[in-house]
Amino acid sequence: MADILIVLTSHTALGETGRPTGFYYEELAVPYWALVDAGHRVTLASIQGGAAAHDPTSLDAEPSKRPAAVQRFLDAPEAMAALANTAAISDIDPAAYDAIFLPGGHGTAFDFPQSTALAKAVSAIHAAGGVVAAVCHGPAGLVNATRADGTPLVAGLRVNSFTNAEEEAVGLTDVVPFLLETRFRELGAHFEAGADFTETAIRDGRLITGQNPMSSAAVATLLLDALTETRAAA
Repeated sequence: MADILIVLTSHTALGETGRPTGFYYEELAVPYWALVDAGHRVTLASIQGGAAAHDPTSLDAEPSKRPAAVQRFLDAPEAMAALANTAAISDIDPAAYDAIFLPGGHGTAFDFPQSTALAKAVSAIHAAGGVVAAVCHGPAGLVNATRADGTPLVAGLRVNSFTNAEEEAVGLTDVVPFLLETRFRELGAHFEAGADFTETAIRDGRLITGQNPMSSAAVATLLLDALTETRAAA
């Protein structure tokens, strides 16, 4: 059994558009249940702590149209209680966790890169031999993570995230603070984009990244594999 920290955005405004945002439900729920069902312990945290808000576009008003994992999360009192009272990332001890997972949602594009505590947690968990995983816009939490020598954590590694083409397709190229694909290339990562809005997940050692909500299950599978391998090697 491993201890996994899931960190959610606390940002709820989509730039100056007047539209709300937050975390993307499928990107939380699918990996959450994959980890829990595998017997792992999961802690929910967020940038500011307290209740974490979801992006309204990620939760269909009609329950029958929601992904099964999302409805299961909504129906689970313990999961919803944890979501309503997340720990602040600044209060988290990274040494207590074997892995960190960063779900997306456009909110992450705004507050993940600004969080020194998140960058330190990602860096520390990876440096200690733990697994780092993120999906869609969640990889925004990797851009300021570093190795012990100060170089970017992603430099020289294969990575993926919401792509420039996908950002353009949803009309938010000029709304997000920066384009993830462009930033990762600037940091020296080997960015590998899949076709727009199709499942794409990449693992490079103990770093796992996925492209969009459709990639949540694939990221979860790779995360479980990496946890099994790292714990067997310990």
